[in-house]
Amino acid sequence: MVAKGDVFGPNQSLILHLLDIPPMMGVLEGVVMELDDCALPLLVRVVPTADPAVAFKDVDAAFLVGAMPRKQGMERKDLLSANVKIFKVQGEALDKYAKKDVKVLVVGNPANTNALVCSHYAPSIPKANFTAMTRLDQNRAQAQIAGRLGVGITKVKNVIIWGNHSATQVPDARNASVEVDGATKTVPEAVADDEFLKQQFLETVQKRGAAVIAARKMSSAMSAAKAASDHMRDWFAGTRDGEYVSMGVISDGSYGAPKDIVFSFPVQIQNRQWKIVQGLSVDEFARSKLDITAKELLEEKEEAMAVCAAD
Repeated sequence: MVAKGDVFGPNQSLILHLLDIPPMMGVLEGVVMELDDCALPLLVRVVPTADPAVAFKDVDAAFLVGAMPRKQGMERKDLLSANVKIFKVQGEALDKYAKKDVKVLVVGNPANTNALVCSHYAPSIPKANFTAMTRLDQNRAQAQIAGRLGVGITKVKNVIIWGNHSATQVPDARNASVEVDGATKTVPEAVADDEFLKQQFLETVQKRGAAVIAARKMSSAMSAAKAASDHMRDWFAGTRDGEYVSMGVISDGSYGAPKDIVFSFPVQIQNRQWKIVQGLSVDEFARSKLDITAKELLEEKEEAMAVCAAD
């Protein structure tokens, strides 16, 4: 998707730096062969490497996909500890070798806290340049509403994901709009079923990742790649007037979220700068859910920073 122009536009030539661990370099060579065989007009060069210094040299954008997956019996603190090591290395390499205006998207889970850790180890790069992916959750939520109302996906706008990319995330369609039979309505008006929005919709989106794993015995692949592409495209190209997208960004305390955690907010983007959308309604039900996801993120931050301090 990146190499054929879906992210940075149909006229932007590209050099791809592909980073993996040393045991996977043979597999990575296979990926390079496939990219060659795609005969992509925009792709100037591919640099496969196991060296972060090479991978992050002068990059404009970084997709950080690699993280330690949670295994059976693994506590969250064990997962955070393993990932702090990965994102420390990548943060330090970004700090030393990447452009100072590099745009960093963390996909590897726990994405919000991994993004925070990565930023911690790259102090010369603005904190606003480190984001976590909640676009997959937004895309899932948008698809659920479109399916419920029997409309095309483009008819549904401004669905929000608040908080953590985890089972505590808060999918919110209360500020969203939908076009039905040529008329634009709020999603709550069109759905006309408050219990659906509070229960089935919320839980389906929260548990969708687990449902995909249960069905295909592997985590989301194509949908995650598409979401990462959507996230980075909007960051570089900007959002449309009157529309916003969900991104995990450093919190300034908006909507009562704790400061200095990476929290998913609705954002609008211009000139490659995101800005949290203000003034949206958050009802009592949503407020209680936002507090739960914020508490989880604070706990993750505390555990991750304890690992960083002990390192």
